[in-house]
Amino acid sequence: MARQHYKGSCQCGSIAYEVDADLDQTFTCNCSRCQRLGFVLAFVPRTDFHLTSDGPVTEYLFNRKQIHHRFCPTCGVESYAFGTGTDGVEMVAVNVNCLEGVNPRALASQAVDGASY
Repeated sequence: MARQHYKGSCQCGSIAYEVDADLDQTFTCNCSRCQRLGFVLAFVPRTDFHLTSDGPVTEYLFNRKQIHHRFCPTCGVESYAFGTGTDGVEMVAVNVNCLEGVNPRALASQAVDGASY
């Protein structure tokens, strides 16, 4: 699929963004948060992610408190999260379920054992 440009948002549209991502590199996770929310994630450098509408946002930190889960306080959808990769690069975990024109269930996502961290 290679890197493409996508638009994404929370359900109500208060939080919206554009991102350049390679959806051949998506992940599912079994940690206590991702499993409950059914995330399909794509990780991109923060420089490839641009908020186009940054309405009110609520942040949730858990476990090691290293990933800043951002969600809309109106509709409750978490469309992205900020963190730092193992190489020190600032990253964004994009919730692929929130991207326009993408069927995340059709992607060959890699399963990650986040529950063991």
